[in-house]
Amino acid sequence: MGQRIHFVIDPQGWCCMGLIIFVWLYNTIFIPKVILFPHYEEGNISVVAVLCYYFCSLFCIASLFRASVADPGKLPENPKIPIAEREHWELCNKCNMMRPKRSHHCSRCGHCVRRMDHHCPWINNCVGEDNHWLFLQLCFYTQILSSYTLILDFCHYYYFLPLKKENWDVFVFRHELALLRISAFMGLIILGGISRLFYTQLMGIFTDTTSIEKMSSCCEDISRPRKPWQQTFSEVFGTHWKILWFIPFRQRQPLRVPYHFANHV
Repeated sequence: MGQRIHFVIDPQGWCCMGLIIFVWLYNTIFIPKVILFPHYEEGNISVVAVLCYYFCSLFCIASLFRASVADPGKLPENPKIPIAEREHWELCNKCNMMRPKRSHHCSRCGHCVRRMDHHCPWINNCVGEDNHWLFLQLCFYTQILSSYTLILDFCHYYYFLPLKKENWDVFVFRHELALLRISAFMGLIILGGISRLFYTQLMGIFTDTTSIEKMSSCCEDISRPRKPWQQTFSEVFGTHWKILWFIPFRQRQPLRVPYHFANHV
């Protein structure tokens, strides 16, 4: 089953996502140009370091684009309700449509989303049942790429051997200090923000609760895990194979779980 494409018309979301893409492009272009390639040519680092940086960059941008255009779990206009689960569906008071009890209506997107966690302007999309795994991958690889960039910025000045400066007349080398300071500043900001978000997301999966459920006054005792963590993670990623949790280039097959085993909102 292929994943449906989902676009959200939101100028604010486009601006936020454009900012993320700019930071990614900045580091993907200037870090190899200023640090990786020159030090590799002079024998200070191996080709593995260069390939690892590009792999991290590729996985980061792939998870970003897939999370932003993936259908988060939008409910159809006339959903087919299984007879055995009818009592676990409810009527949305905003769009007057039937929905599973762990669904939520997104006012920005204008429709209900299954097991909606939140609407994220940085991917210009809701984070729901069908793209939550991609959002987690985005947070994970963004942390790795930001940390890797900061390590390279530090090592360039305090650990690697000085470059011979044969290309000192090139723009990027004449403005090397300014470019790397900007890179380090952006890396620190993104790493700090995304680490806190990633921790919140992990705690939500461990306790089998969404961000909306945590903020809801009708959800009690949400800190107690309802299921083993392996099961909750497998439900989010759509597979029990843990190695596949880290690969964004695949199709998610949902693990169907009866709604009465889950928290209700």
